[in-house]
Order: sequence, then structure tokens, then C-alpha cells
Amino acid sequence: MEGVELLSKYFPNLSEWQIDQFSRLKPLYEEWNPRVNVISRKDLDNLYERHILHSLAIAKYIRFKPGATVLDLGTGGGFPGIPLAIFFPESHFTLIDGTGKKIQVVEAVLQGCEIQNADAIQLRAEEVRGKFDFVVTRAVAELSHLVRWSFPLLKPEQKHAIPNGIIALKGGNLQAEIKAMVTKEFVEQVSIHGYFKEDFFAEKSVVYVQGP
Repeated sequence: MEGVELLSKYFPNLSEWQIDQFSRLKPLYEEWNPRVNVISRKDLDNLYERHILHSLAIAKYIRFKPGATVLDLGTGGGFPGIPLAIFFPESHFTLIDGTGKKIQVVEAVLQGCEIQNADAIQLRAEEVRGKFDFVVTRAVAELSHLVRWSFPLLKPEQKHAIPNGIIALKGGNLQAEIKAMVTKEFVEQVSIHGYFKEDFFAEKSVVYVQGP
């Protein structure tokens, strides 16, 4: 199963507008990827499973509230930020990456999908000046680095079921990485295979690090 049907299998309550936005993603990436390579050719054929559904594992872990502010740190081609922005239209997403060409692609996809609740900015984490409820990432860096970059960017006020913090999509065995963290903040690792049954997710996790 591929395409929007795969998303609807796990998220049956998507609106017609959300389905339309998700359906626009593959043609946009097929148009842009030959110019700026943000997705491997093999992964482009499996875009909805390996990028979009993978990103939406965060939507299984947490429901962002209306008015929530979320930073996608090191967004690359727009993941997980773009799928999350479509899924949570009343929350606001800021997608940053240090590579200008990648941000150019993200801006084009946001425009092509008429996503109004997200901004794409060429920035490094150290240059961010705003404050956010959550920082989300996918395969950007080890948790210890994410903590160092992200904790100064978290708002002190809490309004979600879990405290503000980092929500990272990670793969493989993470025990050494978690043990190496300098911080002693609460860390939770949840297997994505518990959400989505495809083999691709067998060794993939959502990792939550509670903020300071």
C-alpha cells in the first residue's frame, strides 16, 4: 500500500483538504528532487511510507494543541515538519536547516500544498532566537547534541499532556546514545512498530526528552 491510502489506513479521520494536501507532496518532490537532491531515488518511490508516515509517528505520540509552536530542527527536505503541519493545521511550525537549497525546496512544497501554518528559514540551531513548546527532529544528531541545541529554545510554560521537550525520530539501538547524555532529564523511547506495522519501522523509535 502506497500513497494517501497508506496514511488513511492509520489516520482514518483526515479531512478532504488534508488528503488533498498530502496527495500533492509526491508530485512536488518528484519535480524538485532532480534539481536539489533531498530524498534518495529509492526513498522517493516509497515517499509516503518512509518519509510522510514516518514523520506522522510523532502525531501518534502527541497531539499538538491549537496555538502550539513547534521547531523542526534540521528539517532537510521538510521532514517531519511538513507532514505535521498538514496534520495539525491549528499549530505553528518553524522549519530550519543550515542549507539554503534545502530550504528552497521546503518553501516550494509549502507553497504548492498551500500550507499556511509553517515557515521555512535558513538557520542553524545556534542562531534561533524564538521559543517553542517542542523541538522535533529526524535523524539529525545524537541526543546529547539535540539537548544542547534545543533546551535553550523551549518555553517554560506548559500546555500539553507532557512537558515541553524534544521529540526525535531515531533508528537502531539507542541505549548507548541515551546513556551518554549528560542531562538526567526524563527520556522515553517508544517503538514506531507499535504504531505502524510495515517492516520499515521495525527498528525505528520516537524518543522524547523532557525539557529543563
